[in-house]
Amino acid sequence: MATTPTTRLSKQARREQLLDTAAALVRDRGTDGLTLVTLAEAAGVSRPIVYDHFGTRPGLLLALYRRLDERHRTATAQALRETTPVEDAVARVISAAYFGCARDMPEVTAVSAALKGNPEMEATRSELADGYAALMADALAPYSELPRAALRLRCAALLGAAETLAGELARGRATEAQAVEALTGLILDGRARPRT
Repeated sequence: MATTPTTRLSKQARREQLLDTAAALVRDRGTDGLTLVTLAEAAGVSRPIVYDHFGTRPGLLLALYRRLDERHRTATAQALRETTPVEDAVARVISAAYFGCARDMPEVTAVSAALKGNPEMEATRSELADGYAALMADALAPYSELPRAALRLRCAALLGAAETLAGELARGRATEAQAVEALTGLILDGRARPRT
């Protein structure tokens, strides 16, 4: 009896496949349904393969969180490249991308919540927020007279406001359009000129 040969994936391709499967599991079952064992079963691989890639469940959740953040940042950067280089349009793209992430990748919020209190997660969130604030500052720099460090600091504060607006959206106290409008207004006010 002939058997179908299995395709051996490179380590990176296997990791991507496992993270795709992990994201699907979180969407279908929530983070409680994602363990190294359930991931191995869903991906059709042995448990040692999953353990080799992620080590622990928090390691898996952190890798998934990083990947989702990378996809969000890539989509935001792409949208910024494709928009008209006018400050209102840039501010709106940043805002729409932020809330679009919550809509298009709901597993980000679930994974983040599952890792609350994890010291490694707090360091990762801080690192990723710094990167996103830098992305925002780069996009807004042509429209601001603020020194780069001051603009980046305002962008970090705007991310805190965006997180609060996301909470309002999640509780049904605002629509996505209202959240985008509010964040766009804050961005346009926050990139202002230095006080004299």
